[in-house]
Amino acid sequence: MQFFSGSTSTESSLLPSAPPGTGAGGPGNNVHMIYIFNRAGVCLLYREWNRPLRTLDPQQDHKLMFGLLFSLRSFTAKIDPTTAEKGNLGVPLLPGQGCSFYSFKTNTYQLNFMETPSGIKLILITHSRTGDQRESLKYIYNLYVEYVVKNPLYVPGTPIQCDLFTKNLDQYVRTLI
Repeated sequence: MQFFSGSTSTESSLLPSAPPGTGAGGPGNNVHMIYIFNRAGVCLLYREWNRPLRTLDPQQDHKLMFGLLFSLRSFTAKIDPTTAEKGNLGVPLLPGQGCSFYSFKTNTYQLNFMETPSGIKLILITHSRTGDQRESLKYIYNLYVEYVVKNPLYVPGTPIQCDLFTKNLDQYVRTLI
């Protein structure tokens, strides 16, 4: 079974073909890092490819990133002009509830975000000139499902230590241009 794909036909490979990369710069040089959090805020995976400056210890970095996402989702739901009933700022939202937040961009990077119905949060930090990465996040989520969730040795809620997943993730990230 494939998530977020438009095709229902069976394919010879486990995964759909990777979406083309979008952006500017050298191949594989546009993705800085990825975070994968579960619904409780536990960082299941943190991986970096092109992060020149390391300013925080990893635990503090994970807490700041999750807190930023929690606040942004809450804020976008609060200022949503299409919903008459507004919740209190800071109250947790269920996946799919409230306004959809996909990304934000600064002069040096772009934060791309996707939350699945099960509460898994994928954050891809890319170069600021990189285009929309929603298809890339869907593809990474499909990798996660195929190599982590379906792995009988994986215990849900624990950090991801699946070599096949990280190998395929690294291989895919190198294709993003």
